[in-house]
Amino acid sequence: MKRTLIELNNISKTYLSTSTPVHALRSISLSIAKGEMIAVMGPSGSGKSTLMNILGCLDVPDQGQYRFAGQDVMALDKDQLAHLRNKLVGFVFQNFNLLGRATALENVCLPMIYAGVSAPERERTGREALAMVGLAGREHHFPTQLSGGQQQRVAIARALVNKPGLLLADEPTGALDTKTSAEIMSLLQELHGGNGLSVVIVTHEPEVANYCQRIIRLIDGVIVSDELIPEASQLKGMGIH
Repeated sequence: MKRTLIELNNISKTYLSTSTPVHALRSISLSIAKGEMIAVMGPSGSGKSTLMNILGCLDVPDQGQYRFAGQDVMALDKDQLAHLRNKLVGFVFQNFNLLGRATALENVCLPMIYAGVSAPERERTGREALAMVGLAGREHHFPTQLSGGQQQRVAIARALVNKPGLLLADEPTGALDTKTSAEIMSLLQELHGGNGLSVVIVTHEPEVANYCQRIIRLIDGVIVSDELIPEASQLKGMGIH
């Protein structure tokens, strides 16, 4: 039986706007095991981004309990949250968020600078991470010299260099064509399967969600379904028929 990495119990989050409060999440309860690959789906305004921000310790709930890798997240101060985020969580975004004046290797090494890793160790680990995502030999290319798919691979390598337990990907294929999207999702599947990495992907695309083991659907801040994906559908997502 897999160990639980994340446990949310009755999590709620409300944002105060100029007129009426916005209830982004309403008493959400959710468990994610170590090594699971999950898709989060829902219409705009359903609470997907808020849920991802809370999972990644970028935001904190108004009420409820959040335990991450055995720690009570609600009891942590800002510095402790930042430390947990840098050590245990990797982030991948739709628009890559790479520094344009930095090489692929320099972009990948950034999280290790904040973590206090020595320069020789940063370079060694960064090169290994780029090789792992299929970009060996591209270390000194700048983002403008890379395709969209290659830029997303750099972003994935950057998210993984501190060996997080959780990878959060917000519409990771949203800026990519169909073929490149399939390549990126297959890469995430491979990394998840080979490293025991927990992966949570926010997406509006069913084809992307089918690469995952489980789909959680949100509407108006409430989980309306939580279903396992048959293995046959996952294989189809990988292009195996």
